[in-house]
Amino acid sequence: MAAPAPPPTSTSTPTPARIPWAGLLVLAAIGFTAVTTELLPSGLLPQISHDLGVEESAVGSLTAAYAAVIVVTALPLSRFLSSRVPRKGLLIATVLAFALSNVLLALAPNLGLAVGARLLGGVAHGLLWSTMAPYVARIVPARSVGKGMAIVFSGNSIAMAIGAPIGTMMGTALSWRTSFLVLAGVAGLLALLAAYLLPAVPHSAGKAAPSLRGALAQPGVIAVATAWPLLLLAHFTLFTYIAPFIAASGLPGSTTGISLSVVGAFGLVGIWIAGITADSWPRRSLLAAVAVLVAAFVLLPVLGGTLVGNLALMAVWGAAFGAMGIYNQAAILRAGGEHRDAANGLTVVTIQLGIAVGAVYGAVALTTAGALLVPLAAAIPAAAALAVAIASRRNGYPAGPREKR
Repeated sequence: MAAPAPPPTSTSTPTPARIPWAGLLVLAAIGFTAVTTELLPSGLLPQISHDLGVEESAVGSLTAAYAAVIVVTALPLSRFLSSRVPRKGLLIATVLAFALSNVLLALAPNLGLAVGARLLGGVAHGLLWSTMAPYVARIVPARSVGKGMAIVFSGNSIAMAIGAPIGTMMGTALSWRTSFLVLAGVAGLLALLAAYLLPAVPHSAGKAAPSLRGALAQPGVIAVATAWPLLLLAHFTLFTYIAPFIAASGLPGSTTGISLSVVGAFGLVGIWIAGITADSWPRRSLLAAVAVLVAAFVLLPVLGGTLVGNLALMAVWGAAFGAMGIYNQAAILRAGGEHRDAANGLTVVTIQLGIAVGAVYGAVALTTAGALLVPLAAAIPAAAALAVAIASRRNGYPAGPREKR
């Protein structure tokens, strides 16, 4: 079921009659650039470490600082700017901030300035994802919100499957600085395309800022803002430590890169499935996707020791994870109602916390239970998310129009 349009008021956004395909594709490309920017330092860690003359563990601060600043700034900046700056202009500004961040990172002579550049990128990242989904919900017909989200968020999976690996290969063959300069150029081009192709939405300068308190008071918001981060926690518990798991399974090291590409590529399959089902069968589809994810994690220690079993379960994992993002994005916009901007901003923060906690939780599982059992550790928060979704039948994850028949 699509997220409903805001209640009709004098300042509400008219329901669009058509899907703005060109604009959605530009947004997907922007998402691709943002996620590639987020992930790329991990792939280029040895090169950055050598060039800046610091330990590899210190280079990890480029990722940690990026995530930390999102948690701190996403909600207040979104709340402050969304009522003062037109949404189209705000999106364009975030893309330009990505370009500037990557240029500064590519030119950084030391780790301190590199971290500063990443802080700017993190601010842009949090603001982008706080703004993106509510903007999409305003530029597509209400009946097609799920399809619109599927198109836009396909950029995320493409970045995981293609963007980060290509950027890593480019950085290895040329230099890590070249990779970030190329990303900066792509971001600059996308800012120009966004200015030309993205539709504007009505803006009222005096409109009240999004209310987090109002969002939390909406039935279902807390459920979605809890279940979704739990799924990210589960995902990154294994994703962060997939290399040790594959080594413990007895598979060659080259399987790690292949597995990550399979997860990303099949994420696109999951997004395609979600685009078909999110507007009509949101509840059953979400429950099925999460149940399949839990099953894949449970089976990985048993069947992941063979290449066929490993890649098959990686494909299931990727497809389920890709679909869940669309279902949850539609769910939070629907649950947030007139406060959906604040509700979406809340999930941006809780998701980043889920990612951070997932990496720590995975490390604990790795050291206490061993690499082979990390997937079982990941299954626990995924199962908890499934329980929350099952319990939230009326508000957080209600039945869609075809499920009510």
